[in-house]
Amino acid sequence: MALNYVWLGFFLIAFVVAVFKSVFLHDTAIFGQIMNGMLTSAKTGAEISLGLAGVMTLWLGIMRIGEVAGMINRFSRLVNPFFSKLFPQVPKGHPAMGSMMMNFSASMLGLDNAATPMGLKAMKELQEINPHPEMASNPQIMFLVLNTAGVILIPTSVIALRMAAGAANPADIFIPTLISTFVAFIIGMFTVSLYQRINLFKLPVLVFLAGFVAVVTALWFWVRQMPAAEIGPKTASLGGFIIFGIVVTFLVAGMVKKINVYDAFIEGAKEGFQVSVRIIPYLVGMLVAISVFRTTGCMDYIINAIAALFAAVGFNTDFVPVLPVAFMKPLSGGGARGLMIEVMNQYGADSFQGKLASVIQGTTETTFYVLAVYFGSVNIKLTRYALAAGLIADFCGMLAAILLGYLFFH
Repeated sequence: MALNYVWLGFFLIAFVVAVFKSVFLHDTAIFGQIMNGMLTSAKTGAEISLGLAGVMTLWLGIMRIGEVAGMINRFSRLVNPFFSKLFPQVPKGHPAMGSMMMNFSASMLGLDNAATPMGLKAMKELQEINPHPEMASNPQIMFLVLNTAGVILIPTSVIALRMAAGAANPADIFIPTLISTFVAFIIGMFTVSLYQRINLFKLPVLVFLAGFVAVVTALWFWVRQMPAAEIGPKTASLGGFIIFGIVVTFLVAGMVKKINVYDAFIEGAKEGFQVSVRIIPYLVGMLVAISVFRTTGCMDYIINAIAALFAAVGFNTDFVPVLPVAFMKPLSGGGARGLMIEVMNQYGADSFQGKLASVIQGTTETTFYVLAVYFGSVNIKLTRYALAAGLIADFCGMLAAILLGYLFFH
């Protein structure tokens, strides 16, 4: 229901603001701009959905090979000690465990093209054990919120954009970004655990957290030794090597088991186009609502109000020009990226604002997009507290990013 009220709110608030601008500010173009934005966003939503068809076809085919070869089941057993604490309602050894692990791995490596199909595969498998098909289950909500937190070990795309903008050290945002995205992940995990009354203070969870810290430390020592120009290509190459290595492992496992891997691939790939078409209405609906809210200037009013509030109490307001990136990120990844570039162009890539915008861009995922696509793929209509938990994680991640920005760069 929360998503329903938010979606309605976008339209109703935007309508009131548009009427005010038209009547009192004599803005005769506002309604034309709204309609143009709606139509453009609807077209974009359909293009994004259909654009996923090829990628979905590829990765669902690969995942099917992994299933019949028994590799997904092995991944499930590997992550079961940790995942069984986060997803107690998922049966031990269920293939959804392996699919979720594959999704998280691809996300952490910044490989969105691989992460989304694997995530949709996991949602489909979780839906198969959902006792109420139209209502989000506890495991689905936990999975979605952890996805929206979006832990990325190395923000390759942000580093590349900073390099293009002329930053002296494009990777100087690496550590604060990693910390802030980890904060969002942990807050999301504990928020959902409170809703679901899951006790996370257990050895497997603590071992996971310790292991993550160890990986982060190792990555930091590896990255800091590289010349700035090599960071993006080398980290992207590492991610590609790991994912392609998994693909080859699946194929070899299928060959060893004497499975017709091509037929298995075709069997899984057939689902790709169907899933892509199924998410069109959900994605179009969300993008159109966001477009209406942005076009009427509602987001600008919120940001200006926050700036005035902080200025009134005597707080430093250097972070305010970056707030559009923070507000846009849960709504649109492309929009937030454009705003980040705009901040770097205006203030400089090495300015406090330019660095902070980069940290925020790498902190969380696009919550509304993820919820629309993932829930839409399995026709979930009642999302329960998924949106609230996701936004709590987003807020804490963004707050951490701002505080870390002051600590590292101000």
